[in-house]
Amino acid sequence: MNGRRLDQWLWFARLAKSRSRGARLCASGAVAVNGMTVTRVNHILRTGESVTVRQGAFCRTVRVLGLGERRGPAAEARLLYEEIAPPVHQSEPTPAWTPLLFDDDDCANLRE
Repeated sequence: MNGRRLDQWLWFARLAKSRSRGARLCASGAVAVNGMTVTRVNHILRTGESVTVRQGAFCRTVRVLGLGERRGPAAEARLLYEEIAPPVHQSEPTPAWTPLLFDDDDCANLRE
């Protein structure tokens, strides 16, 4: 086989807890291959490519060393990739909304 589906590889490499979670990561735009965001779960991944995965507050960048045949133990999964950079803790995501009144604001305490 020349490649492996991206969602399947994320599961084999234990970067996703399940194949469906790997698919959701891809569909949400949280996975990039060689710097390009991938939203298709059936993207074919090959050895030598770099994969960036954003999960919560962390961003991991790895290089694909192997494609794997099955989801094995963690020691076996670790052989499928190498960390290009240590996991990066991203700053807190900004909320989609901004509160109009803060708790320490004088107007917030005007309750009758």
